[in-house]
Amino acid sequence: MAAVLIRPYRGQDEPALLDVWNRTLTHDPVDAAAFRTRVLLDLNFRPEGLLVAEVDNRIAGFLLSITRQVPLFLQGLEPEKAWITAFGVHPDYRRRGIATQLFEAALANLKPRQVLISPYTPNYFIPGVDINAYPEAVAFLQAAGWDTVSTPISMQADLTAFQVPAAITELQARLAKEQDIHISPVASADIPGLMDFICRHFGWDWVRAAQEYLLTLFGTGSDEITFLVARQGERIVGYCQQRRERFGPFGVDPALRSQGIGRVLLFHCLAAQRARGFHCAWFLWTGPDASRLYSTAGFRPVRQFAIMRFNNTQPD
Repeated sequence: MAAVLIRPYRGQDEPALLDVWNRTLTHDPVDAAAFRTRVLLDLNFRPEGLLVAEVDNRIAGFLLSITRQVPLFLQGLEPEKAWITAFGVHPDYRRRGIATQLFEAALANLKPRQVLISPYTPNYFIPGVDINAYPEAVAFLQAAGWDTVSTPISMQADLTAFQVPAAITELQARLAKEQDIHISPVASADIPGLMDFICRHFGWDWVRAAQEYLLTLFGTGSDEITFLVARQGERIVGYCQQRRERFGPFGVDPALRSQGIGRVLLFHCLAAQRARGFHCAWFLWTGPDASRLYSTAGFRPVRQFAIMRFNNTQPD
């Protein structure tokens, strides 16, 4: 059996690495543009974090790991954490221990951090390992000592015949009359209060996502985006966003949940999405509780992932 060389990524590896990626991550393919913008141009990328397994001068596998080189807003560098966002072994080279060697080398480089697969922001590809698409990967990781910490769901809705139900219209009227809560498109005057609201209740990654959408909405490409806010009087108490077919995230002030504000935001954002000519809405990540709300608007589960964790802080 030929020897396996584990080494850092080199620029000339791109075509061969993409071939292995797309042969192994069959439900999550990438093209060269996505690889360059979301991997190579990620400010946290380092070649030593993208390990390749070479056999007879051929790339047989890879593993992409990330540690923060630049702070994520006030969350900082998160030096206690690391992320593995993609990995795979070419079908012709499986069951030779290559995945084990890749993970051992990566974990040695990542000590003494806690390592997660794969909720890294901003450039994760999927929330974790797809349980149904890649069952062998889940089994491999479990056998290697990885624990499943959550199982987020990806959902999708067909918007072809979407309409806002009368019950949602009645709910919206009741919220306006009884609680002075109104839903409307975001305006530039909302930005200072909106960003503060998102930061206080949902964290810096949601601020980053909102900023990305708003930069487009108030610049070029605004025909692809819906961004709604819910106000109680002059105070922002919720928001919802959409870009093309991708829905979310959206959220409501924790003190005002379970009153229907989220349902009104959800249905009106989807209605605006359909009016822009989009026939499908999808998102990658939610939990079981929120999935019940989404199901009322026609969303159905299409994928389920395992976010997995390895305690890499213990001495050898």
